[in-house]
Amino acid sequence: MVKSEERLLAACLYIVSFIFPIIGPLVIWLIKKDESSFIDYHGKEYFNFFISYTIYCIIGGILTIIIIGIVALWVLGIAAVVFTIIAAIKAYEGQEYRFPWIFRLIQ
Repeated sequence: MVKSEERLLAACLYIVSFIFPIIGPLVIWLIKKDESSFIDYHGKEYFNFFISYTIYCIIGGILTIIIIGIVALWVLGIAAVVFTIIAAIKAYEGQEYRFPWIFRLIQ
């Protein structure tokens, strides 16, 4: 059973990412990753998500030359917001959430 403090911090990791995309989640993850495997899991999952979607956005930016990139960037932006909200809710419920369509670079 995951403690309520761990669930709250894991959810905050995602919520604070809307305002401070790298620094906020990084601070929470680095401070609490050794104390909680739940927060460690969500920190790794968030940064895998961030790296993957950054790569997707770079590719979408390049594809704006042939117009399809504009649509791809809109879809990526909406997907990123939706998946982050879902992840925050799942973390607050004490569940592990796996983002779809991401590279698992950080194990």
